[in-house]
Amino acid sequence: MDPKMDSGFLTQGETFEDEFDILKELLPEETVGLMDQVLRHEMAWHMGHPLSQSLFTSYYIDRLLWPEPKKLEEASFDRQARAMGNGMLHVVFRAYCLALIKCCDHVHTRIRAEHYYEEEDFVSNLYNRNLLTNIETNQIEVLLHEAIKFTEQQPKLDEALRRAILARLTLRQQILRAMELELILEKDNRIQLWKNCMDLLPEIHQTQRLGTPVKEAFSVKMQRKLTSSVPPRPMVEITFEDAHEFLNNLCRDAADVYHVLDYHGCSNLLVDAPTFTYVFQSRKPQPAIYIRCLLQSLIFHDMRVLGKITITTLIFDDLAELVLPAATLLDPANANVEPPQDPRFQMAKEMGGFVLRVGDAENLDVELRKYTGEKPLTDGSPSGPEIWSFPLSSWAYYYKLRQMEWIVQLGFELGIYQNDELSPMYWQLSHIVGAKIQHVERIRTFVTRRSRQHRRWSANQTHNFKQCFSFLEFTLTEASATQWFAISLSKLYTALLHFNLLPSRPQPLPYSTAELRHALRLRPFMQLSIPEVPSYAELTAATSNVSGTNEHEGGLPAEKQSLPVLDMADEASKVARKEWEALSKMDAQAARCVDCEDWWRKSVKNVIRACIICSIAISTMKKGAQDKPVKHILHAEMPEDGKTYHDFWVVPKLTTKGLLK
Repeated sequence: MDPKMDSGFLTQGETFEDEFDILKELLPEETVGLMDQVLRHEMAWHMGHPLSQSLFTSYYIDRLLWPEPKKLEEASFDRQARAMGNGMLHVVFRAYCLALIKCCDHVHTRIRAEHYYEEEDFVSNLYNRNLLTNIETNQIEVLLHEAIKFTEQQPKLDEALRRAILARLTLRQQILRAMELELILEKDNRIQLWKNCMDLLPEIHQTQRLGTPVKEAFSVKMQRKLTSSVPPRPMVEITFEDAHEFLNNLCRDAADVYHVLDYHGCSNLLVDAPTFTYVFQSRKPQPAIYIRCLLQSLIFHDMRVLGKITITTLIFDDLAELVLPAATLLDPANANVEPPQDPRFQMAKEMGGFVLRVGDAENLDVELRKYTGEKPLTDGSPSGPEIWSFPLSSWAYYYKLRQMEWIVQLGFELGIYQNDELSPMYWQLSHIVGAKIQHVERIRTFVTRRSRQHRRWSANQTHNFKQCFSFLEFTLTEASATQWFAISLSKLYTALLHFNLLPSRPQPLPYSTAELRHALRLRPFMQLSIPEVPSYAELTAATSNVSGTNEHEGGLPAEKQSLPVLDMADEASKVARKEWEALSKMDAQAARCVDCEDWWRKSVKNVIRACIICSIAISTMKKGAQDKPVKHILHAEMPEDGKTYHDFWVVPKLTTKGLLK
């Protein structure tokens, strides 16, 4: 037998369990120390470590959970109900541990109900233990109240230790109430509970030094009692500082996440980049898995969005904001009063079918024309082509382009692309965003036409048009800024590749070619008919031309040939900076960042900083390309993952090896 593979293997003289007296009297300082120790193990579990390596290594937690208690009275350190004179153990620490276990039960239930990555984000294995699921939260709150009262009434207890214990009991009481599964949509109450937790954390941090750790109360040998096929693993121990910081971030994120319940329109909630969901999930450090699952529950719970909006209403709101402002098709009144013989009743059924079959949107648009009475847009000539608005398929196509944009940007954020792939991938990003700009301008043309068809709109309809135009204007500004910055970086990396300044791969790739990598990167888009995906030859031609449009520069030195592409990169960088600065000046309503304005503005400012660094790099390279061989005087350094100003924009740092003239 191998002790590394079999937790039941005993060496000579080793006992199955360590000899630890769980019923020994606890001193107040030991109580504080144990509270902090189990808190550290709880935070380790939140970070993604298994219970077998964290909380379930505690003799105290094991005694409360095994054998499985059928009622609260059985969840005791002394199952034989002997003399219970040790108040610090049986009243204070027992109540704290039971509340902690119940919090873990709430966390486990919340996470398991949502989408997460097992073993990566969270380990849900309970090893045949029950986290007091059948015991009501209010029963444990009674025990916490008794523990607080007991601590307050101890006349001989040192005042500093009294405050330390009370702060920890109160914190656990607040967390338990904040994590309660019922009444999840009580926004104001939950926010206040999490803020109360944050207010208590500084005192807990200050009084941590008063506690005396009881290291023998935790043992890796407890894994021998768990139902698991996993080989024995060492105990995970994080520092109190790390646990305190993690808990502080968790409380802050939990208080902030409830602002998602303030509905300010679909685009602000879910859809475009400067939205609450996107910005919140992009926080660094990343919100804990519990917070991310809580956000999922708040957004969609009991077949309602934010607890009050139907899925149909959410989709209709987004259609109205993007392509169909003040449209009869989206009038809620039509959902209830249409009799079956009315042809509009069939239209309503078709709208529901669109939600399920987005691919049929174009056919659906054609079918809806006979109900909306839409007239095509023409150039005035009898033989001119008829151009129809296609609102539903336009709406679907917009989100197809948005998804494509996100997929490419995610590659930069995750550091997937190699250095020599940055130029073509930024070109691909500019190509996708360019298609989005053309599409949004087409949408705006038809929305403008509809707004002018009637001279008198109701106040509500006028508001709908204003919202739509505001969203389209913001989308165009954001897309233009993205496109110009992508063009600038693509041109810059083209020049860097031309001068062979980019750091090379640490090892060759014998089974890889540029064409195969192109097929791999664009695989998600290959099945799409529109927008057309550029071939490898087209992409190479677009990103390998370093001499601009002048074909007579072939005889010039390499440095001179690259000046036009650097001029284009410089001009694109300047335009991008102006566009991002214009974006940063928009108010929260226009930018669709209500409730996350500070985070969004910080993100935009980081992009502007990246634009500035890009301009500096281009300027440095242009100076180096005047007369001297660039390779001899310039050095390009790629930023480390996570060290960029913005995850989507990887800007190289150019340094000089010698003086430039």
